[in-house]
Amino acid sequence: MKRKYILPLFLLIQIVFLKVLAFFPEVIERFYSNGLYSFTSEIERAVLGWIPFSVGDIFYGILIVYLLISIWKTRKTWRNQWKNNLLKVLSGFSIFYFLFHFLWALNYYRVPLFEKMNIKREYSNEDLYAFTEKLVAKTNEVQFAITHNKNKKVSNPYTQGSIFSMTQNGYDNLARQYRFFRYESPCRKKSLFSLPLTYMGFGGYLNPFTNESQVNYKLPMYGLPNVICHEMAHQIGYASESECNFIGFMACIKNEDLYFQYSAYSNALRYCLENIVMKNEKKFNELKPTINPGIIKNYKESERFWKRYDTFVDKGSHAFYDQFLKANQQKDGLESYSKFVDLLINYYKGKELR
Repeated sequence: MKRKYILPLFLLIQIVFLKVLAFFPEVIERFYSNGLYSFTSEIERAVLGWIPFSVGDIFYGILIVYLLISIWKTRKTWRNQWKNNLLKVLSGFSIFYFLFHFLWALNYYRVPLFEKMNIKREYSNEDLYAFTEKLVAKTNEVQFAITHNKNKKVSNPYTQGSIFSMTQNGYDNLARQYRFFRYESPCRKKSLFSLPLTYMGFGGYLNPFTNESQVNYKLPMYGLPNVICHEMAHQIGYASESECNFIGFMACIKNEDLYFQYSAYSNALRYCLENIVMKNEKKFNELKPTINPGIIKNYKESERFWKRYDTFVDKGSHAFYDQFLKANQQKDGLESYSKFVDLLINYYKGKELR
């Protein structure tokens, strides 16, 4: 067989292998997520965590420039040498695909968190309403404890560097209860691509090749702790967006700092309210006046922020990411972000928040 066919064929083998592997989540959980990945990810974070800037972002920048130059150089050969050029593209993608899954993305195939923690998936509308009312009371309580004025929005006083460091407290407390949420070898960074991320409508992302959590530093400060804790959940091997929202929420409310707790409670409350308004607008209108006006002001702050960057770019990137998630074991696509409400309602049924 000619060498130029080896990597494209390997790509096909990988795709088939992953289709089969999806039927064996316990194998992935034991040997990859809690085995190989646990080892390689901590090494990556230990090696890169001390570097103050994002190595992964620089890698992506170099890769983009390289691809653009390659496309330009081969522009005249695409018609006559299309087969060889296509094989080169498939070969490059084959290597990329392998590293993506080997270094992180096999976590998409692990045992779902609701099974691991024995959490039910279904809930009734009454369950949603009851949990939301409990969440309103808790968010109001924390907002007032911070501001001493229910009409005043929360303004996080910390520097972004301090917030990055303070996230560890919540994960340490959470790991005392659930060992599998242990987070070590910190590697949390501001993304060099924060402006493009903002236009794309994203608060952050995990670089699967360097295991750096990349956070959009342009975000409104009150919500930043929750975003960082979400990306840290990806780092410890959870690929599902709903699961990372859930883990990030718990890591924030377990934090001893009130600003972290508020970041999580206000974010979860927004998701619950969005679910309610789709199911029962009358119930939403009953709940809204019970929310402290300061919380609503924070929501409007976020709304104004995202509206400034609302273009066709975010719609296109969201459509792409929606399909990406669906291709990686998350059949709900972008809607999977809001599915963490299922986990919240059933986990905290009969339990106090915090």
